[in-house]
Amino acid sequence: MTCTITPGGKVQFVWDDQMAFLRELGSAEIVRASHVEPTPDGEWIADMGPSGGPVLGPYQLRCEAIAAERQWLAQNRGL
Repeated sequence: MTCTITPGGKVQFVWDDQMAFLRELGSAEIVRASHVEPTPDGEWIADMGPSGGPVLGPYQLRCEAIAAERQWLAQNRGL
């Protein structure tokens, strides 16, 4: 897991339930970074639109779309 701390003290990271304890330390704002969705053909895409990115895929497996989503966020948003 990679966390980014902005100059203003904001902590940003891709949500993982193991990090839920951080909500107890202060206020939290959770925003969607992407949409991983099935296609009509039974494949999977990662729509990075909420983060200003492209639609990735299609992929055969949902886990492949999630891996591509996380890689794109790491490369393009430092998360």
